[in-house]
Amino acid sequence: MCGRFAVTTDPALLATRIDAVNEMPADADTSPNYNVAPTDPIAALVSRHSEPGGSARLDAGEAKLEPPHKPGDAPTRRLRLMRWGLVPPWTKSGPDGAPVSGGPLMINARAEKVTTSPAYSASAQRRRCLVPMDGYYEWRSEPGGPKARKTPFYIHGDGAMLFAAGLWSVWRPNRSADAVLSVAIITTAAVGELAGIHDRMPLLLPENHWDTWLDPDAAIDTTLLARPPDVAGIAVREVSTLVNSVRNNSAELIAPAEPQPEQAYLL
Repeated sequence: MCGRFAVTTDPALLATRIDAVNEMPADADTSPNYNVAPTDPIAALVSRHSEPGGSARLDAGEAKLEPPHKPGDAPTRRLRLMRWGLVPPWTKSGPDGAPVSGGPLMINARAEKVTTSPAYSASAQRRRCLVPMDGYYEWRSEPGGPKARKTPFYIHGDGAMLFAAGLWSVWRPNRSADAVLSVAIITTAAVGELAGIHDRMPLLLPENHWDTWLDPDAAIDTTLLARPPDVAGIAVREVSTLVNSVRNNSAELIAPAEPQPEQAYLL
């Protein structure tokens, strides 16, 4: 699974690096976040056409896919602000206008079910995205039963950002309200060393697959969902349990864990 991650690159700089249009709001908090948690606003990379006026089409109506675009209007990469935790279009709103869910937050979507699950299938066809991150956290359950210690690890690119496949959706509390964009990160079976930490991991896609995955005019390429993720260049290190609390947010969270006193003695 993927329940926390870190991202420290400014979206404007990232957009330049990956040839994308930066559509993050000017007032968005783009400061480094070492402990991104569910419901946090995050940057997501999409590929969309433009409207005749030149502004990006954020939503095309909940009942239909986006209408045909102008000839020659090629889709472009765009960084957009989204809520982490996908909100299906049919979700009801509460008295405060926030989405009301009867189940767990949809922060992760299993690769094996995204094309068949009612919550994800529509997004899988035309609303696919990538979630940029420096790295993500995962916890390994130690022997000892349900209350046993869980050891946190930071899993990251060796000098490069990671891009996790995702799905996004458009939700409105009512017809006149602003659209809420939300996203779920797709997970797949963990491979290699990562399988020894947790049985699931984000579906990481290399750059040569980005345009195929993001293409809003093409059906989903299910081979990308089924292929084992490429973990070449992935680094893993144990980190402090400080990451267990969402209140903690500093570079200390991704630093190597200090050895336990008994471990230091044995060394």
